[in-house]
Amino acid sequence: MTISIIATCDSGGQNSSYFVGLQEYEKNPYDEINNPDGIIQMGLAENQLSFDLLETWLTENPDASRFKRNGESIFRELALFQDYHGLPAFKNALVRFMSEIRGNKVSFDPNKLVLTAGATSANETLIFCLADPGDAFLLPTPYYPGFDRDLKWRTGVEIVPIQCTSSNGFKITAPALEEAFQLVQTCNLKVKGILVTNPSNPLGKTLTWNELNLLVNFISINGIHLISDEIYSGTVFNSPRFVSIMEVLDKKSSVNTGIRNRVHVVYSLSKDLGLPGFRVGAIYSNDPTIVSAATKMSSFGLVSSQTQSLLSEMLSDKKFTKHYVVENKKRLKSRHAVLVRGLKMAGISCLESNSGLFCWVDARHLLRSRTFEAEMELWKKILCDIQLNISPGSSCHCVEPGWFRICFANMSEETLNLAIQRIKTFVDTISLGKGSNGFYHNSRTKSVGNWGFRLSYSHGCER
Repeated sequence: MTISIIATCDSGGQNSSYFVGLQEYEKNPYDEINNPDGIIQMGLAENQLSFDLLETWLTENPDASRFKRNGESIFRELALFQDYHGLPAFKNALVRFMSEIRGNKVSFDPNKLVLTAGATSANETLIFCLADPGDAFLLPTPYYPGFDRDLKWRTGVEIVPIQCTSSNGFKITAPALEEAFQLVQTCNLKVKGILVTNPSNPLGKTLTWNELNLLVNFISINGIHLISDEIYSGTVFNSPRFVSIMEVLDKKSSVNTGIRNRVHVVYSLSKDLGLPGFRVGAIYSNDPTIVSAATKMSSFGLVSSQTQSLLSEMLSDKKFTKHYVVENKKRLKSRHAVLVRGLKMAGISCLESNSGLFCWVDARHLLRSRTFEAEMELWKKILCDIQLNISPGSSCHCVEPGWFRICFANMSEETLNLAIQRIKTFVDTISLGKGSNGFYHNSRTKSVGNWGFRLSYSHGCER
């Protein structure tokens, strides 16, 4: 008996080198004591730098995790049926935290907020609400590899890249936007919107005011939607400061209700608060139809009442959130500097960045040739020889071979320094052993199983 097309198609993106790297790590994970030669995980954007602050708060507020209010148990209240609109106390606390993260430059209405089981669910739900199978969304490159799964797999929507390059620091430009838009037109597809991550994953930098203005003007002219994924908004540790798309809308007096209703924000507590396992995401939209539809869809991926209750207590503690936001940024800045400085000592530079849990690393000079095949060769050597899992730029649909995303916030500083030392040793070996073609070939690289990647959206019209 046959099964469904969605169960057998490869649109889940699991054959991407990004996911293959994660799988290889699981087979041989580094452990300081039990497996010191194992693979160090530098492909996972987790924020573990401020976990002690969360644990301290839980110790000082035991009733929150014991599901008590004023000393009385609320277990029964939380364990019984919940309305998929979410707990009002949590939604109020969450919008206050979202405003605080954005320097209180903007405010959010809890009635326009839809809770989802993480940002993955939030993005997919928005795509379901805004587009039909076969429609297209434009995404600036490089972009998070998981979007090939999150946005396409179940929705049937196409992703078309807005090609950004290192010549201007991978900024979004008007010609790149127009080229992507026209490409879709020639393929007889309908563009329904643009999705950006701000701050960018994998670039680790915030969008400029000019870029945000450009996006708002572009969707206004073309009558399409804009999704701003702002899950890294609380990780901005250097200037320029973070500017939310909602702040841009507030400053543009000429923006009418129709345009405001076509701009939507995705948020999560996975990165800013370091709680990916709690699966807390949110959609914010000014369009009541979108809010209504997304709320109904959220019943397929709710945030548990217990999680909402605990986090409403934590986020309502203004003294805690203020301290956490400041201290977390300070720690991210320090750890970012460790990686950048260490790579520089190994002769490797990074794109200048001010946010995120990772660096966008320029290893083009280490390639055998300026090709994606050479990038994959280098990536496999890094994964299998020096035992580091990093994400190759091709998995992020970067148009230039030789860029890699390296995460720094999901490990101890000692582990990070070990990873840097492995990289330096590897680069020194290449420098000693490379010949006229510029690459060291005497490697013990082993097979990485059945892996593959899609370099970029085809410039034909194949679907």
